[in-house]
Amino acid sequence: MRKSNTPDAHGKCIMRLIFYHVFVNLPVMTASYPAFRYMGLRSSLPLPHWSVVLSQMLFYFILEDFVFYWGHRALHTKWLYKHVHSIHHEHATPFGLTSEYAHPAEILFLGFATIIGPALTGPHLITLWLWVILRVLETVEVHSGYHFPWSPANFLPLYGGAEFHDYHHRVLYTKSGNYSSTFIYMDWLFGTDKGYRKLKALEELEGKQS
Repeated sequence: MRKSNTPDAHGKCIMRLIFYHVFVNLPVMTASYPAFRYMGLRSSLPLPHWSVVLSQMLFYFILEDFVFYWGHRALHTKWLYKHVHSIHHEHATPFGLTSEYAHPAEILFLGFATIIGPALTGPHLITLWLWVILRVLETVEVHSGYHFPWSPANFLPLYGGAEFHDYHHRVLYTKSGNYSSTFIYMDWLFGTDKGYRKLKALEELEGKQS
């Protein structure tokens, strides 16, 4: 599929996101609320202790990254990439909004990774909102194309960041690797970051020689 970052492509991205949020995300959120209530979601006082919120956030990020890695890796098989995931890869150099630019089936498929943690723990509604906000901020940041001074990648050794994910978008889908959503250890453990690490080593060597 031809990759394009033209103004027309940006407009297409924005319109598709509006459509998805109204006709995919909103119905799913509305339909899933009773299920979350059944799993223990509450909205009443007292608010959860900060240690509970912090431990749940950590659990959600680790579990989401694990589930996302395998789901994303599956989307890079030939059939699923051609018919589903290639839409997300229309942008060779992504920008923030492309984080949610995807086929509806992919939104539901990978969205499972985001909701499985809260579904298992039955958090307070405030905790759920905080998790969704942090997850959206994280995926927008890694799709932004910029390595900001305040990026968690500057402070957390296992955090991927924009540079890590940019490589994924720029390489042929069968060789891209870097499938994780947040961290880098899953790709390291299963050897799907070898191309990226070779490129970084080459850039470091060229920097020393210049």
